Amino acid sequence: MSELMIEYFNFEKDLPENINNEKLHSYPIVYILNNGQKNPMAYIGQTVQARNRMKSHYANPDRRKLDKAILIGHEKFNQSATYNIETNLINHFIADNKYKLQNRSQFASQKTHNYYEKPYFHSHVFEKIWEELREKKIVQNSIEEIRNRDVFKLSPYKELSESQMELKNAIIKYCNQHIHDDRKAVFLIKGEAGTGKSVVLSSTFNTIQDLANDKDSFYSMDDLENNLYGTENYLLVNHQEMLKTYESISTSLPNLKKKNFEKPTPFINKMQKENRMADITLVDEAHLLLSRTDTYNNFRGNNQLEEIIKLSKVTVIVYDEKQFLKVKSHWSQDLLKGIVKDFHPKTFELKDQFRMQASPKVVNWIDRFVQKELWPIPESEENFEIRVFDDATEMHEVIVERSKSHGLSRVVSTFDYVHKKDGADYFVEEPGFKKVWNRTHYKETWAEVPETINEVGSIYTIQGFDLNYVGVILGPSVTYNKEKDELEIDTSKYKDTGALAGESGTGEQNLEKVKERIILNSINVLMKRGVKGLFIYASNPELREKLMERKMNNEFRGY
Repeated sequence: MSELMIEYFNFEKDLPENINNEKLHSYPIVYILNNGQKNPMAYIGQTVQARNRMKSHYANPDRRKLDKAILIGHEKFNQSATYNIETNLINHFIADNKYKLQNRSQFASQKTHNYYEKPYFHSHVFEKIWEELREKKIVQNSIEEIRNRDVFKLSPYKELSESQMELKNAIIKYCNQHIHDDRKAVFLIKGEAGTGKSVVLSSTFNTIQDLANDKDSFYSMDDLENNLYGTENYLLVNHQEMLKTYESISTSLPNLKKKNFEKPTPFINKMQKENRMADITLVDEAHLLLSRTDTYNNFRGNNQLEEIIKLSKVTVIVYDEKQFLKVKSHWSQDLLKGIVKDFHPKTFELKDQFRMQASPKVVNWIDRFVQKELWPIPESEENFEIRVFDDATEMHEVIVERSKSHGLSRVVSTFDYVHKKDGADYFVEEPGFKKVWNRTHYKETWAEVPETINEVGSIYTIQGFDLNYVGVILGPSVTYNKEKDELEIDTSKYKDTGALAGESGTGEQNLEKVKERIILNSINVLMKRGVKGLFIYASNPELREKLMERKMNNEFRGY
């Protein structure tokens, strides 16, 4: 007999009496309740008393909208394993995007941890379960397809690290404590690219919305009451591709609504026009907020963050000084402190790198590179490949190969090539290489569109997202100063005129430094997109030669 057992039932009043397998009614199991209607719904859970749990579910009017039950048992299941698989199923169901889930957030005390034979259950057993569900046409997509989707990577049910869970708990406790205060409350989260800021925000916002919609819910045993019930809350992000992902997640969960995800300017203008105030506003990628008036984009205030705080009782801000990308979004520590100081913000910093499977040597090399230092390039490692190319076509060919073998790999570039918002195609052109670039009209996120394997993405199509392998074209603005033996930025060659337009607010003398920092920040973001590998091609011949030299010398010396 197979260790894994999956049995199918009609979800009806007599179901408890029909569960005859002792391993399914008296041992830990995972279960799925679902229906096959035009707009299918599902509920995923785990229990050690299946008969009682099914009886309880059938008494729930929402659950009675479901008509099928799938019970999943295993000879070696324990509660840690069933909780792990339950969470895994929820994440995959969200990204599979077939069902609207009835699941609410899990409690603060419930989080996946290491347990005996976790890799076996988390990978092998789960894959067997998913294969059967797919064969039965209960789910649609393969595990590989799902895990390459941004919706999966930002799922509110993703397993959080200890520090991420600590942050989530702190945010919800802070909101619960301060929602009825007479004064504004601000919670500031700092973290560099790849530290998992957005996944914490996604998980936190889902829980806040569950608490807002259920007065009897409590996040943790420490909460004497749910002060968040009935609150009106928003998650803002000034990035169209990220907004697409958040909106997609909202279609799969009961208390997430598309209307609660917005870009900052429409939110500010709507709230001001209607003379309303949000209860809790979470701001992802706050370094992309406008730090000055921008009438072209219909923002007439002085600073978007100031306006958001004015329009919210509690504001939760996610911020990385190294990721601002426009003069009109020029942020510094001093500017941020000046805005939030009167609110005595609670501050939390995420430090662990979760995206790149690279050693600190590789991350440190990128950090030095965007400080214009050309250190010896580290060797490829078991879990991370780093390569330099002297031919853009060859780099693209390898990216295509990696995308076939590992999924979701793309070529991106610094904004050194002409692009206009007139609907026409524009191209990245290098010797022997010509590809369409910076297409932003797709309904899906750029990297998930199959055709974009033969395109080149920009900072605007990829910021905030993961790729398995990233090929970075350093365009003509990124050059090499032989006398100083360092990177040199020629801002006159940068084609993102909108990013460099305006005054920095620090005086004309420092404007050039701000522009240089914007380009270096964009390089930092692009180079840290790859989970498993980073490939580099430099348009500038001198820089290309120097990078090839630093890579070859390093390999020869065995660094």
